Amino acid sequence: MATLYRNYDRAGLDVQYNARATVPDIQPILKKYADGSAEARRTLDCALDVPFGDHADEVLDIFPAAGGARNAPVFVFIHGGYWRLLSKNDSSCMAPAFTQAGAMVVAVNYSLAPAVTLDRIVDQTRRALAWIHHHIAEYGGDPARIHVCGSSAGGHLVGALLASGWHAGYEVPPDVIRGAAPLSGLFDLRPLVHTHVNEWMRMSEADAIRNSPALQLPQAGCPLVVSYGETETAEFKRQSDDYLAAWLERGFAGHYVPMPGTNHYDIVLSLNDPDSPLTRAIFEQMGLAPAPHSR
Repeated sequence: MATLYRNYDRAGLDVQYNARATVPDIQPILKKYADGSAEARRTLDCALDVPFGDHADEVLDIFPAAGGARNAPVFVFIHGGYWRLLSKNDSSCMAPAFTQAGAMVVAVNYSLAPAVTLDRIVDQTRRALAWIHHHIAEYGGDPARIHVCGSSAGGHLVGALLASGWHAGYEVPPDVIRGAAPLSGLFDLRPLVHTHVNEWMRMSEADAIRNSPALQLPQAGCPLVVSYGETETAEFKRQSDDYLAAWLERGFAGHYVPMPGTNHYDIVLSLNDPDSPLTRAIFEQMGLAPAPHSR
């Protein structure tokens, strides 16, 4: 078969971008997402299904900092699922650790492909961030200390929030994000056009370019924490490594946090462990707790 991208043919790209094939069984991990998130909703103070737009999918779950602390830093989590699976209901399993540490947690929902395009999903995520900036003080959060995190497709959406050129249209300042932690993110979408992923994403080359955060780096960047699972494919790792390298080349702050023993999916579960290297690095970024230095 012909080479399509970085010496990969179609079959090779399909292997590299098939995250599910890197774990024996995804279902037990997804069940932990759902069960942990349900437990957080059951046991923590929270405001559920708060609308940020007119569509039924455009809702947030908000978990105030423990003890009702005001002006808390805000941890916004954007779920993965290759833009076609999961929801905010699977995305608050880290709320116990973060709220106990003094942060507010916001789990973002968005519509899923193939019912909507990636342009629509990116727009929803940006509108969610704008809503948080304008309204989160009403719930005890500090709009001047918004941090964003997402995994896989959610890591891509974090990159879309960090990208340049969209803020004025959504009435938010360019520095609305004060720190970010994309996990296992996809930052250059051009190879995905040639993979099975495009069966549901239906992206043209122009769509991929327009929605690639690596091609839209900002003029001023916030501190960045980048991580991915130990068992991820070479391309998933390269995507994060290249994005971080480009970030650092622009003079922005950022570092990589190794997470030995994790995979593409269960790295998210480590966020509810306040002692995991990843959680400690994000706490440090948010001013919540000291953390060890990573490269």
